[in-house]
Amino acid sequence: MTSIERTAYPQFKRLTSARVPHVFFTPTAEESAWAQERTSSPQALFALVLALKCFQKMARFPSRQEIPEVVVDHVRRCLALGPDTEPDHGAGRTAKWHRKQIRARQGVIYDQPRARAVAAKAIAEAALAKNNPPDLINVALERLVEASLELPGFTTLDEMTATIRARVNTEIFTRVVERMGPQGRQRVQALLTTMGPDGRSMFNRLKKPAQRPTWTRFAAQAKYLDEIDALGDTGAWLDGVAPTKIADFAGEAAAQDADTLSRYDPVKQVALLACLLHTARMQARDDLAEMLCKRVAANLKKAKAALEEIRQRQRTVSERLIGTYRTVLEHLDPEGSAPGEGAARAVAAVHRAGGFDAQLADIESVSAFHGDNYEVLAHRFFKKDRAVMFDLVTKLELKATSRDDSVLVALEHARTHEAKRRDFIPLPPPVSAGGLESGIMFASGNWRRAITDRRQPGMVARRHFEVMVFTYLAEELRTGDIAVIGGSEYADWSTNLLSWAECEPLLEGFCAQVGLPPTAVGFIEHLRGTHLAAAAHLDAGYEDNTDLTITEEGAPALKRRRGPTAPKAAEDLAAAIARRMPERSLLSIVARTAHWLGWHHHFGPASGSDPKIKDPLFRYSLAVFTGGINIGPYEAAKHLTGISARELSMVRNRHIDITKLNAAIACVVNAFAELDVAKAWGDGSAVAADGTQVEIYIDNLLAETSIRYGGVGGIAYHYISDTYVALFSRFIPCGVWEAVHLIEGLLANTSQVQPTTVHADTQGQSTPVFALATLFGFDLMPRIRNFKDLTFFRASSQLVYPHIDELFGERGRNVIDWELIERHWRDLMQVAISISEGRLSSATLMRRLRSNSRKNRIYKVFREVGRSVRTVALLRYLADPALRARVTAATNKVETYNAFSQWLGFGNTGVIAHNDPEEQEKLIKLNTLLANLVIFHNALDLMDVVRGLIAEGWPITAEELGALSPYLRAHISRFGAYATDEIGVRPAAFNPELTEIDFTTVGLAA
Repeated sequence: MTSIERTAYPQFKRLTSARVPHVFFTPTAEESAWAQERTSSPQALFALVLALKCFQKMARFPSRQEIPEVVVDHVRRCLALGPDTEPDHGAGRTAKWHRKQIRARQGVIYDQPRARAVAAKAIAEAALAKNNPPDLINVALERLVEASLELPGFTTLDEMTATIRARVNTEIFTRVVERMGPQGRQRVQALLTTMGPDGRSMFNRLKKPAQRPTWTRFAAQAKYLDEIDALGDTGAWLDGVAPTKIADFAGEAAAQDADTLSRYDPVKQVALLACLLHTARMQARDDLAEMLCKRVAANLKKAKAALEEIRQRQRTVSERLIGTYRTVLEHLDPEGSAPGEGAARAVAAVHRAGGFDAQLADIESVSAFHGDNYEVLAHRFFKKDRAVMFDLVTKLELKATSRDDSVLVALEHARTHEAKRRDFIPLPPPVSAGGLESGIMFASGNWRRAITDRRQPGMVARRHFEVMVFTYLAEELRTGDIAVIGGSEYADWSTNLLSWAECEPLLEGFCAQVGLPPTAVGFIEHLRGTHLAAAAHLDAGYEDNTDLTITEEGAPALKRRRGPTAPKAAEDLAAAIARRMPERSLLSIVARTAHWLGWHHHFGPASGSDPKIKDPLFRYSLAVFTGGINIGPYEAAKHLTGISARELSMVRNRHIDITKLNAAIACVVNAFAELDVAKAWGDGSAVAADGTQVEIYIDNLLAETSIRYGGVGGIAYHYISDTYVALFSRFIPCGVWEAVHLIEGLLANTSQVQPTTVHADTQGQSTPVFALATLFGFDLMPRIRNFKDLTFFRASSQLVYPHIDELFGERGRNVIDWELIERHWRDLMQVAISISEGRLSSATLMRRLRSNSRKNRIYKVFREVGRSVRTVALLRYLADPALRARVTAATNKVETYNAFSQWLGFGNTGVIAHNDPEEQEKLIKLNTLLANLVIFHNALDLMDVVRGLIAEGWPITAEELGALSPYLRAHISRFGAYATDEIGVRPAAFNPELTEIDFTTVGLAA
């Protein structure tokens, strides 16, 4: 049976706050009068009104046992009934008539056969794309509400879902297996067979992530791709199966071990393995592309480091070269002392200086320094990777995503001449009707100078040319201008966009939801009006703005303001609360909140059914506790009773995944939002996002050296509400600009707390991100430390501002191209609606919309919209000191959360002991869930303490509570309690001898 808590089926929460009865169960005067007309006793009136309010909230009639007493008492008080009055419809016929009256009033039809038919049709259609039973039940609920039908019982929907889902999946499995043929089935089943000395199967290899991009692993990954491609054409086998179904089936297979999967029904087993193989083939291509990009970046980094080293020793090299040159000139001087011997002596001088090769290398180095041209040094570091890179591009099928395929043409030219060993090869073919060198015009001036030589017209230096081609191939893979066919992350993202015909019916609803006009003209007017108003406001208030000065060069400067200090009363209150907070252990907090909130019900097996393990609350609590503090199952089992390492590992691997963790986190966020004390900290309308570095194992593709943080690891990226609770978290690479993931986390937040204002640090902004935030109705207001260096754009070239005109630079320049935005408005809407419908990830889009996406028209319009929106944000930031204070407070709050979460994740000295990126993110989310449980419990304890203080006569205000934080630690025991009974036990005497071994044969160290 599916856990009802994982579905949207209406039910009463385990904890019902005082706000819920007031908002949802308070009868209006008209409703009370309506009920009085249809009843003749207080008991019947009570029963009818209670049933009416429950039906309005739940679209069904809950049993009396389901309704919390707090709701019953609230309705009783609203009807001014005595405390002993109980709801009673009277005779069964009367109760039935009451329900009929309520349905008629609400416009709901009671027709269970029709309701089951509607639900069955909705489930069958959804099961072709969705696999999780709660998702299918939710789809059925939506259709029933749309049809104004009373909801059937949950058990009815659950049984229907199980039956229909099983039938649809069986049809898919059978179809896939038939397409595979006998040989394909045999090859796939052989994946479960162990091989090699380690006793591992190929099935285990499919689940392993790629390792770090060393030369050896690069070659091994290419070989691995050959091996899994030889197993069969999974694309043909799975043709017509929804990608979401394939991903779910692959996830179910990956959650098992070879022994468990071998006991599956043979048809289902083979089909699940085919899905896992399909995702592995896509991932292998993505991993190879990622390795290529990282290897190229690492080699270019070495070239830049070499250039920097040359700069350091440039003076010495230059002086040595000048000395050699002077000697050569002296020998070649016609008026010298030994005419006729000058050439030989010049050659000898060169040899004494290290030889022609060494001298040419030094000249090349100095030339690179003077031209700031590291490109001429890069080929030295590509020698080792050359063969593997050429082999790689024969394995990956690449395609240009625009009409400009000049990089791929150049790559094919390099492959044609791969076997050549001469220094120069012909120029690549010209592009269309371009000139002789048009085939290399995609490259920068430095690169073109590095590969060409005036003494070799029509030719390019082969080594430099190959490095240049791979450099631009890696760059265009990252920007999406080149795609990997058969990949996932590196596939052509534009193919996932909905067509405009598919977007049009959704346009008006989407724009209404995000607060934007649904036409191009309206959109431009909205942006331009906001831009003009922000500039006019700053200009009008400039003379009174004592914080802001603008230099003659147009650089703005803000005076620093002191942050507000906490009032003495708030400090005294904080100290009093800290003294009275009850002592807690982390494990007790996890267990108590599980009983209260039921967050553990979101965990379970990949099948979506209720867990069949013994005492799931106990095991899930231990899994969250150990994962949240960052210790592994085997280490944890040494210190815990009642569970083995294998059981703990099984729960973590098979019952807890990232999607379920997100749901559990949202459950806690929703409960926290119901607490009255949370209102003292904020209303949930603002969120701050920031990252903190976490050290990880390095044998994977995510680990990188961080320039910003230092060290090797990844970034735990957190979204912290203005109420202190963590709405969402991600784990991202250090080398990625954090803004890439900003919007994705906001869209993935499924809690009831949906902020509209977003704060971030400088890393959390870029012009495309500002544009995307606007398209989804978010007001992005980051703390931008480098605002002096950013360009302020004008909304109109005709306007001149008396006080702030210097901000915008030279008149006629830096003007927003409104015509470009209007021309490509459809592209903006197409992308936004595709993201909204789940066809495209916003992080994928942001990774592709980079400043060097020179061929991408979508990048250009996103950049232009972002220029206007960011300028507005900058103008508002300069004009409003209160806004600056809010931004600073919000970003400080998330930095405080980062320290709090790190304090909780103390295990393994804070290092994530996994190389699998999915497991790394899972541990970050387990830590987020644990942090939210502690925050929730701290808030409850804090409220209990405040009640006691008020009873003692403390005059406490909401403002004083607002100065506090739920990130309290002093009362929490992270390590648990240790038994001390062994201290007094005297051990037996120790024996220093090992007479069983002859140590006389051991030689002494020299």
